[in-house]
Amino acid sequence: MSSTQQYLLDTYRAQWLGEAPPPPPGTHDWQTASELRDYRQFRAVVAEHPAHGRLRRVLGRWLHPRACSAC
Repeated sequence: MSSTQQYLLDTYRAQWLGEAPPPPPGTHDWQTASELRDYRQFRAVVAEHPAHGRLRRVLGRWLHPRACSAC
């Protein structure tokens, strides 16, 4: 059963029971992806894993600033 078919079935069931219909499929995809990313970052911090990607570059710039030749 596809997600669209399941949504239609749930909508019909909610209407039959007088309840509010469920949100359509894909409504909360971005929120879910964001929460998953935040959870993975949290787990990395708890496990004391080193930072990667953009976070590592930012931390590197803060911890090891290059000497400014024009200063």
